[in-house]
Amino acid sequence: MPSVRLNDVALRALQPPPKGQIDFWDAGLPGFGCRVSQGGAKTFLLKRDNRRITLGRYPVISLQDARVEAKRLLAEFTLGRLRPQSLPYSEAVKLFLAEKAKSARPRTIADYTRMLAVHFPFKGQLMDITHAQVAHRLERLKDTPAEHNHARTVGMIFFNWSKNRRYITDNPVVGISQYERKRRTRVLSDAELKAIWHACSQQLQYANTDDDQLAIPKNFAAIVQLMIVCGQRKGETAALQRAWIDLKNSIITLPDDITKNGNEHILPIGEFAVLCITPFLAKEDLLFPAANKPTKPFCGWGKAKETLDKLCGVTAWTLHDIRRTFRTTLGRLRVAPHIPARVVNHVSARSDMERTYDLHRYLPEMRDAIERWETHLTALLR
Repeated sequence: MPSVRLNDVALRALQPPPKGQIDFWDAGLPGFGCRVSQGGAKTFLLKRDNRRITLGRYPVISLQDARVEAKRLLAEFTLGRLRPQSLPYSEAVKLFLAEKAKSARPRTIADYTRMLAVHFPFKGQLMDITHAQVAHRLERLKDTPAEHNHARTVGMIFFNWSKNRRYITDNPVVGISQYERKRRTRVLSDAELKAIWHACSQQLQYANTDDDQLAIPKNFAAIVQLMIVCGQRKGETAALQRAWIDLKNSIITLPDDITKNGNEHILPIGEFAVLCITPFLAKEDLLFPAANKPTKPFCGWGKAKETLDKLCGVTAWTLHDIRRTFRTTLGRLRVAPHIPARVVNHVSARSDMERTYDLHRYLPEMRDAIERWETHLTALLR
């Protein structure tokens, strides 16, 4: 960062960079400087705690007036008289969500909204929220490490946003550690996978009534079977729409606003997937809507999964274990490792070099992997 002794002559002589911006710092007043943009615009700045406070643009504000304002602010910082703007917590949350909605995906905004409402239901002024209050709220989640870590992350993002806008001086989440989560390695056996499939088939075959003590929603049963066939995430499977399915070319296209990694995912499908999907294609939009909410994807996971456990007899498993089983079994079937990674849309499994230079879709290879999987399922389910 260049340092100059700013005066009117030196200020007029500052040259814009060929691209972007450059900051010139005054040698006579620490933290005071001028930012010059590639277009020639000159803006006075005050640097404080690794953030930059804009004082005004030259020549609308003179160098002398900018330096006086910088000295005033530095004095207030030094004397401790500069207080954050008073703002109710509820109003800060509204501003935060509104700003994030400009760039974040709808599912991310929905996630922020839920986390802040459920785990940080604070009242009163934002600046009055303490570290002890936040720690107490997160301590309630000690038995659910994943939810604790998720809530902590959202809290960190929100309070950092508040601090950057000078609504608060300190982030109350700082100092609270994430819980270490044991990496799951559960892979379902062929017998367990078969039991889960047949339990779902029975539910799809017979009508469920209010008198059924052990019954799961048909949408849930179809989602589980489609997860077994395609190896995709439960949320992405539940959100399937008719417009994303091309039966003529045997392809499902998951748009970038629904996938976890934000990348469009083109997935070849086989006969098993077509059989799972076809009974639900009569619906106008969502294949698997929530009960009494035709515009929302299925969401009743907890109770339905608990009932499925009783129906199939498989214990100590999660729906995500299906995805791990899918990919692991493709390895057993001698599919090259980079192909299953593409089938399940695992971008993290690919290097930066590969993502930059290898833009081939590998659809034929993915389709071959799906065919091998379905051949394996056919033999298994006999």
